[in-house]
Amino acid sequence: MGQGGSWSLRRRVGLAAAGLLVLAVLAFVVWASLARTATPGPLEAAVDDPAVEVELGPVVTLRPSGSEPERGVVFYPGARVHREAYVATWAPIVAETDTLVLIPRMPLNLAVFGRSRADTLIAEHDEPDDLDEWWVGGHSLGGAMASSWLGTDPEADVAGLLLWASFATGGADLAEREDLRVLSVSGGRDGLATPEDIAERRHLLPDDAVMVEVDGMNHAQFGRYGAQRGDLTPTISDEQAARALTDAHIEAFTGR
Repeated sequence: MGQGGSWSLRRRVGLAAAGLLVLAVLAFVVWASLARTATPGPLEAAVDDPAVEVELGPVVTLRPSGSEPERGVVFYPGARVHREAYVATWAPIVAETDTLVLIPRMPLNLAVFGRSRADTLIAEHDEPDDLDEWWVGGHSLGGAMASSWLGTDPEADVAGLLLWASFATGGADLAEREDLRVLSVSGGRDGLATPEDIAERRHLLPDDAVMVEVDGMNHAQFGRYGAQRGDLTPTISDEQAARALTDAHIEAFTGR
């Protein structure tokens, strides 16, 4: 084969490889864009709940009705889960603990691409004397990315970390943080962030982190978006799971 033929072959191979790369990127974008949406019934019930005020937008906002929130939470959704899917589980917590909750939209529905969203949200809402403290957290991948962001030593003064069916990243170096309160809530029937996964990564959190395992709760019950592939069947109802989640936050936030 002559030099021209060799060059033509290499060119065709290069074009084919570039085409495959473009197709792979497009497939990934389509896959990531197909987020699990909120189950209509629980979402509508939470929006209609007179105890909370809910704003649905690029940043979903929940605040207690008739009282000023005492703390703020920036909460990152799980991978490919729409932010509105957490309104129903956050609503009773907001109502019973006077908490402002901000759930941002993530690029491609993946918190790994929006790890620092808390920077902007806290800066926008952190008016003097408005809130006593800020927490960050998330569900599944969202919790891991919130912990990773804390490891970057952000300018915002953050009091605590909330992990829902999640665990801290090793690079965050949170284990020695004496200034950080941590609540980790996991499910005994979680098939994605299993009890064994949570236990194996316990050393990545401070010694005084509060670890709560809800017996019978699975991964998807931390939100309201339906069943999730790879998860286990729960042995408690969504209402029981939500009550256990709310009680854990009442204890963590207020000590009651």
